Amino acid sequence: MFYLEKRFYDEIIAHSREDNPNECCGLLMGADGKVLELRRMTNSLHSPMRYNVEPKELLQAHRDMDEKGWDIIGIYHSHTHTQAYPSATDIQLAFWPDALYFIVSLEDSRQPRLRAFRIKDGQVTEETINVVKPWK
Repeated sequence: MFYLEKRFYDEIIAHSREDNPNECCGLLMGADGKVLELRRMTNSLHSPMRYNVEPKELLQAHRDMDEKGWDIIGIYHSHTHTQAYPSATDIQLAFWPDALYFIVSLEDSRQPRLRAFRIKDGQVTEETINVVKPWK
């Protein structure tokens, strides 16, 4: 089970709606498995079917994490017309085996669905998300 603060959950949903009809993408950064910051990233492909994190933004995020001693906890993106499940492309491009991959589906735009997955060596395992109030 993965605990995600409601503010981060809400921000992922908001980002996906704002970037629609294109896929959105972003990072969940933090330490010890706890998300401390959500960073919206630019989808350099500007596509409704695929995403690629803008390389300069990714480099800056890595520099910021190094300064703070943080890691990538999760990577999120949206599926604008399909379910929240990793596509073959998502699986092929899952380069961070320790990160959770969050996918929000806008298939039903009135009720977006957020799911999280571990993707390692081509194997997909769903992780339950428990949305919680802010950490104390």
